[in-house]
Order: sequence, then structure tokens, then C-alpha cells
Amino acid sequence: MRGTRSLVVAATAGLAVAGAVVPASADTQSGRIDRGIVQQSLDRMAADGALGVQVRIGDRGHEFTARSGKAQLDRPDPVPLNGRFRAGSITKTFVSTVVLQLVGEGKIVLDVPVARYLPGLLPDGDRITVRQLLQHTSGLYNYTNALPRDPAGQLAIRYKHWEPEEVIALATAHPLDFEPGTSWNYSNTNYAVAGLVIRKVTGRTWGEEVKRRVLYPLGLTGTSVPGDQVTIPGPHAHGYVGAGDQVVDITELNASVAGAAGQLISTTADLGRFIDALVGGRLLKPAQQAELLKTTEASPEYGLGVDVFTLDCGTTVIGHNGGIAGYLTTMYTSSDRKAKLLASVNTAPRPGELDGEQDLFDEVFC
Repeated sequence: MRGTRSLVVAATAGLAVAGAVVPASADTQSGRIDRGIVQQSLDRMAADGALGVQVRIGDRGHEFTARSGKAQLDRPDPVPLNGRFRAGSITKTFVSTVVLQLVGEGKIVLDVPVARYLPGLLPDGDRITVRQLLQHTSGLYNYTNALPRDPAGQLAIRYKHWEPEEVIALATAHPLDFEPGTSWNYSNTNYAVAGLVIRKVTGRTWGEEVKRRVLYPLGLTGTSVPGDQVTIPGPHAHGYVGAGDQVVDITELNASVAGAAGQLISTTADLGRFIDALVGGRLLKPAQQAELLKTTEASPEYGLGVDVFTLDCGTTVIGHNGGIAGYLTTMYTSSDRKAKLLASVNTAPRPGELDGEQDLFDEVFC
């Protein structure tokens, strides 16, 4: 469920079908981004790692969409430009936003032990703070490392329902990776715990609070919390994995295993609206907005649920990405919100490098 900045998690080479840049509005023909380079980058990705890819790009107030590749392995249909997809770890940014809203309301305190809210859940809960959960500096073992890593093992549990306490127990069976607050390590366990903190202080699940506090106010009608629903509603591309000689359509999945760490389904339009509102200060009070973007020596490029880093060209970029079986997703904006990149890859059955991804990122932000 983690994306680093790179989308390369489980992508593979598939049958590439060159796509076309499609305007998201009539007034999109001026701007600094070379759409030819964008399309070339997407075509290379679809030839080396993605079955298909769709992007939505913001360019100084204008938007356009582009795509390449196929929506399904055995059909010629292109990836839908308004397609829904599993957003993976981008879920964490939504969850962190809810926690910070609750901080602003005085219902959660960032720098108190998790044990204040969830006594007995974590063996080290009296030494791990809420901030450290959101920042990935808790030292908690990443529970997804205890799940099957091979495709056959993953397929065996694809329809299993998971409670958050179950995945947290997988993590707490292992010692801490480091003393809380002293280092940084990406761990999905942090957000499984954060989701339970939300439930404890509100009486509602993290998903209900995300809907109430973020999805409904912003009108994000293409974003959903699927729970045990295994299908993706609406138009969508299919994702694939290879298991030995077998090619498996992994689109159907019980994503409760991802929970607050990576369960959301979304669209590029919704993610663009969300990251614009978040970085623009429309979802958090000023004090919590500052906490969201604050990095530390222990976490030099990660705030509270968001990556915050500066490219070699000088552009500061904020956002997140994610990977879950079948899908890889990117959500980034420049700090001035003049450039945005929202992308979804539906994976092909065999691993690849997604050649062209870095050129796409550089063209949008540099």
C-alpha cells in the first residue's frame, strides 16, 4: 500500500496502445507543459510496466487529461479518462486530514501517547504518540511485511475480511523497528492504528469520518470507502498480476486488509480537487495546516500524511502516492498549486520499469 514517489511497485509490460491527449475543458491550449512529451512518456509507460495509464494535469489554472494503453488485457478499449481506481496509500492523506481536523477541535492531541486513546492495543503504546503514527516515526513494524508476498499467497487471501485489530496484531508480534521518534520507516500499521483513534474519539469509523468531513463537503462523488465490496463501481480499468504461468485479473479485491492505510477508491478529478483544497488551506485550521507540512530531522521529506520534498529544479512538491494489487496511483501538487499531477496505472501481468514516469514528473513540475 505504500507508494514511494515512483509508481514502480508491481508494474509490467503489456500490449501498448498509444493514446491521445484529451482536454478536460475547452480553454486548455495555453501553458508551459509540452503535451507531446506527456504523451510520449505515457506511451513508454504503457510499453514497459503499465497495461494502461491515465493522467490529469494541472497547468497554471488549466487542466487536461491524457492516457495510453488498455483498460483490459483481452480487449482493445482504452483506459477511461474518468475511470475509478484503487488509490492505495493516498488514503493516508485523507485519514491524516481527519485526525488533524479533530486536533483542531480539541478532540485529539498530537503529542500524547496512543495509549491515552487505545489503552492496551500496542505493547509500546505509552511511548508512541499520535504524531509519530501520522509521521511514520513510531517504529511500528509494517504489518504488510507479514502478509504473503508471492502472488499465489496474495490470491489466497484476496476475498478475506480483515479487522484493523487483526493487522495490528500481525505487527505487534514483531519488536519495534527503532525507538519511537528516532528514525523514519514507512509502516502501514501506523494508519491502521490512526483509524482506530478516529473511531475511539468520534464513535464512527475512519471511513464514515472521511465521508462526513472530506468527501461530502468537497463533492468528491467518485471517491468511496468500499469496505467488503470487492468490485470497483463505475467505469474502471482492470489490474493484473502474474502468478507463475497464470495471468490473474486482480480487479476484484476485498481491500479491508488495507483499511485506513489504503482502502479508498477514487478518480483523478477527485484527487485533484482534494489535494488542491488541502494544500490551499481549505480543510484545516492554520495551526494544523502548519503541522501537516512540518518535516523533521527524523522525517526530512514527510509531514503528517504527505510527502514534502524539493526537486532539483527548485519546485517544492506535496502529496502522496500508493500501490495496491492491480493499481498504482500518484497525487502531487506544487506548493503554489500551479502544477498538479494525478495519475493511475492499471498493472499488467509481468513486472516492468515504467520507463517514462520520471520524464512525466519532470515535465509537469520542472
